[in-house]
Amino acid sequence: MASNCNKGFADSYMLLKPEEASYFDLCAALIRGNLSKRNFVDSHAEDAFKDNLGHRWLVVLSVLAHKLLQLSSKPLALFGSFLEFSLNIVPLNGGFFRLLVNFFKGELVKPDPKSENYLSFIGSLDVRINLDDVVLCEDYKYYPALSMMASKASYNNAAFLKTTVEDIWKMEFVGFYDCWNEYQEKATTQLLIALDKQEGRHTYVVAFRGTEPFDADAWSTDIDISWYGIPGVGRIHGGFMKALGLQKSVGWPKELGERDPNLPPLAYYLIRDIIKKGLSENENAKFIVAGHSLGGALAILFGTILCLHQETFLLERLEGIYTFGQPRVGDSTFAIYMNQKLQEHSVRYCRFVYCNDLVPRLPYDDKEMMFKHFGTCLFFNRRYQLQVLQEQYNKNYFSLWCIIPMTWNAILEIIRSFIIAYQIGPYYREGWLLFGFRIIGLIIPGIPAHGPQDYMNSTLLGTIQKHFKEE
Repeated sequence: MASNCNKGFADSYMLLKPEEASYFDLCAALIRGNLSKRNFVDSHAEDAFKDNLGHRWLVVLSVLAHKLLQLSSKPLALFGSFLEFSLNIVPLNGGFFRLLVNFFKGELVKPDPKSENYLSFIGSLDVRINLDDVVLCEDYKYYPALSMMASKASYNNAAFLKTTVEDIWKMEFVGFYDCWNEYQEKATTQLLIALDKQEGRHTYVVAFRGTEPFDADAWSTDIDISWYGIPGVGRIHGGFMKALGLQKSVGWPKELGERDPNLPPLAYYLIRDIIKKGLSENENAKFIVAGHSLGGALAILFGTILCLHQETFLLERLEGIYTFGQPRVGDSTFAIYMNQKLQEHSVRYCRFVYCNDLVPRLPYDDKEMMFKHFGTCLFFNRRYQLQVLQEQYNKNYFSLWCIIPMTWNAILEIIRSFIIAYQIGPYYREGWLLFGFRIIGLIIPGIPAHGPQDYMNSTLLGTIQKHFKEE
């Protein structure tokens, strides 16, 4: 499919086509190399491939994972629906005992996935929907905390978000949107837009939804390590670009041409037009862009395309880009370009990394690979202390030297799950689902560390305000 697309907007590229790869092809590529000659690879760059075993493994694993995800997409979605239904039916009926009573009386209340009180799996991990009152009085914490809260909330349905934004946050609900991915030919990108008018503010909040655990299409976006090299910008993760609204025929035109009006909107162009209209109506208005996990990658790439299109009006009103557990999105040239542009327009970019979170350490980064991090990286340890400002500790996660300290840290986090409400307050109480999720950390510490609970706590309990004052 990718080979039929116009790639004139890029000066180099390396595109993977999993649908054209047989398992024999993958084995042959792994053993013999010569990736550029394989029919499941489309490339145009002299240095597109490092002919070493490590790089071949990454390519083969990416293609293989994509194929397996597509095979298991329906069972995965069914399991996710069943799990979320189970998580919602108990509280909806007033607890497990009341659930049994209602069942035998024929009065069982069944959850509606489109209702305002239905929580997604991610939403069930951390059920908080209101900011701690403390943060409302601390200006340097407000936008990071609001960004994380909006990023976390965006995993839920439209009815839930509308009720939360209007009744709980006391903000204006602009909309929740399903956006089109031309390469997957589905509306697989979701985002929330709200308008904060509290305390004299007039700030639009844009929050991209991250990877849903049981969504094979979202996982396919994450593991697609294809890349495009944009002149003057650098090489960028192909999967994330497609999710943001990259078009097959023309790439990233500044103005959107004719397209089928029956198709859902493209994320980048939808946000740009809504925010531009809102800001033009109020000269004091500004906006922030945020996201957790995949959503964080889309958030920073949104800023990238604004820079590419020289959208000065929007960039001057962009207060900040806040990402949480964000994977790497581009190469060192891209990092230099974005650092320069964000400084030029005084845009604050803060990339929050909690402890041993696996996702911000992917895709793999070494001297031969393309993916790098950039900007201000706020690294929080288990105590929510700002430990380092650069991504140095366990850079690529897979380190034998870190197994013991990461496992020990996972044990301490399980213990903290019991006592944090007594130490800090009931607002930080953790439920049984999150406790069970933390148990996974005894096997893979980087998985529970990616959840929303600790990122939310980092913005509330961390010392980020001191760092902001120093900027």
